[in-house]
Amino acid sequence: MSAQVLEFLRAAGLMPSRYEPRMTPLPGGVSSDIWKIDLPAGAVCVKQALPRLRVAERWEAPVERNRTEYEWFRAAGKAVPGAVPQVIAQGDGVLVMEYLDPARHPVWKEELRQGRADPAFARRVGAALAAIHAATAGREDIARTFATDAIFHAIRLEPYLAASARRHPDLQEILFSLMNRTAATRLALVHGDVSPKNILVGPRGPVFLDAECAWYGDPAFDLAFCLNHLLLKGLWVPRAKARLLECFDALAAQYLSQVAWEAPVELERRAATLLPALLLARIDGKSPVEYLACEPDRNFVRTEARELLLSASTTLKPIRDAWQGSST
Repeated sequence: MSAQVLEFLRAAGLMPSRYEPRMTPLPGGVSSDIWKIDLPAGAVCVKQALPRLRVAERWEAPVERNRTEYEWFRAAGKAVPGAVPQVIAQGDGVLVMEYLDPARHPVWKEELRQGRADPAFARRVGAALAAIHAATAGREDIARTFATDAIFHAIRLEPYLAASARRHPDLQEILFSLMNRTAATRLALVHGDVSPKNILVGPRGPVFLDAECAWYGDPAFDLAFCLNHLLLKGLWVPRAKARLLECFDALAAQYLSQVAWEAPVELERRAATLLPALLLARIDGKSPVEYLACEPDRNFVRTEARELLLSASTTLKPIRDAWQGSST
């Protein structure tokens, strides 16, 4: 652990000056170092943002995103109490939050890996996500706090869509158009990384983590980002593919039923046209999914994503149906 983190904990009054805490590194830190730290008052989770992410390609991002995550937790926690960890302190690129016991808060990704794909839980994810978007839509105070266009570009648009465009020159016009549209759409508070690895299956419902690239922008990005992972998990856990598609349906239907800040068909149109680009990005962008390592699976996703991008479906159902009817 860096001396900066220990100094911050002391300055924040969370531990005595001579106290030596027990520190346990936690997995999943691609963009941050993460620890469980046992303090006198109990265990906490501490994140320190990294200026350069741990991926194969060079990928840098401003460490100020740590403050953005803190603010997202505060806003989302007001919108949906219990849907985020309690935040304790933030500053100097360090975020201290409540530590949630994995025995009572398993990671959704691990549940899916074990084949436990529960449409009822997916529905609750869609409901909570829509509630956060609804509570923040059209709010100038939220827009000012999350005017984080540069961070969102550095962490999401450039490494996902622009990087994929460089790998697929014939799709550059489509991918850059989607990137520009997303960047220009500002409607609600976006989490930016609604992935099963960042969602805990809590006793009272989903708990969202890792909001480093939160941004006041297009809520369709969050919907498409999460649905993208449910499709990809069907290749990772083929025995659960049918249930994962049920999760896709449940999450999308619940989310869209709660959209009131704009016409639901317009949001679905943006999500449906963006979803194939995100599929492609998780193969040929700067952050490919680690669980699809064999080339046949990767080529399968490339082929499906390219066809879906070119067909430009304006609803989610044809994408879901194409994935259901395909096989590797």
